[in-house]
Amino acid sequence: MRYLIVIEASETGFSAYSPDLPGCVAAGKTRQEAEDLMREAIEFHIEGLRDEGLNIPPGTSYSTYIEIPA
Repeated sequence: MRYLIVIEASETGFSAYSPDLPGCVAAGKTRQEAEDLMREAIEFHIEGLRDEGLNIPPGTSYSTYIEIPA
């Protein structure tokens, strides 16, 4: 499965979330740590959904950049 994650800088490091998995978040001191922890969080989240017999949402989000003249 493939999920978009958004990583944002914070005052104490980086936080991450996936728009396709509400409530699934992670935070780390570095961008790489936040990404690694988010991978673990998604795996744990999906495992919990399976254990509860719930549907696993597909990864449908995408991102892109647009340029605006400054």
